[in-house]
Order: sequence, then structure tokens, then C-alpha cells
Amino acid sequence: MEKKKITTEGEKPAKTAAKAPAAAAAPAVAAPKRSKKVDLGRVYVNASYNNTTITVTDEKGNVIAWASAGSLGFSGPKKATPFASSKVIAAIAEKIQNSGPRDIHIIVKGIGSGRDSAIRSLINHGFNILSIKDATPVAHNGPRPAKVRRV
Repeated sequence: MEKKKITTEGEKPAKTAAKAPAAAAAPAVAAPKRSKKVDLGRVYVNASYNNTTITVTDEKGNVIAWASAGSLGFSGPKKATPFASSKVIAAIAEKIQNSGPRDIHIIVKGIGSGRDSAIRSLINHGFNILSIKDATPVAHNGPRPAKVRRV
């Protein structure tokens, strides 16, 4: 069995010599992650009654950046407002200003009030919009409704 050195409260155990050079060799600040330049991309706007989420992808569908009204600090019914939607676009534009796409296709989904505001904000932030597609799911007939309640 190994003997353990007992230390008192004010005394600190000695560091081993093997750990010191490894810590000195590590860089003080991590190098920033480099992302490649993307010319053409897609912007997915999901505007529900409760929140507005915006995702920017490249042509293959790899996510470059995303933001939502909830992630920016809006809470409750304020998340689904046109003002929150424009703030989300401003945050996205700041994230992708160096590497992100300038020419975009927009895919809008949902029936929230942030739909139109998001598109207008994208135009105001200098994005070149190539197309706008509405991908809102529409039910066609759907399941059989519940039978009429009798009281």
C-alpha cells in the first residue's frame, strides 16, 4: 500500500514536475474557428404563434447560424411579435457578416406575425433575395373529427 502525505489546512500539496511543462506548452488563448466563405444560402423562417426561429444554411443544408426570439431574451407573447423578428434578423446578420451568404433563398413556414417582418428585415440588412417560398403545412381533410358531444 502507498503512503499518503497528510497535509494541514494551510499547507498545499506539492505539484508534480510532469504537469508543469504541459501547462506551459498550451496556448493562452484558443485560435478562432475559421469558417469558409459561402456565396449562396438558404434562410428558413419559422414563425409560430409562440416564437420566431431563423436558420441560415448553405446550399447543402449545413447550418451556418441560427437564432430565435427566445434566445435573444424575449419572453412570453413578445417572442412572436414583428419587432422580435426584426431583432432576430439583426442578430443573424451580425453572426454571418464575414462568412455568410449574401445571395439567399427564403423558405417561410408558419402563420405567426413575424413572417413579413423577417423578410423586410432581410432586405434592409443588404441580403440579395433570389426567391421566397411558403412551406407552411396545410392540412387536406386530415383525421376524422370527434363525434358530437351529447349532454
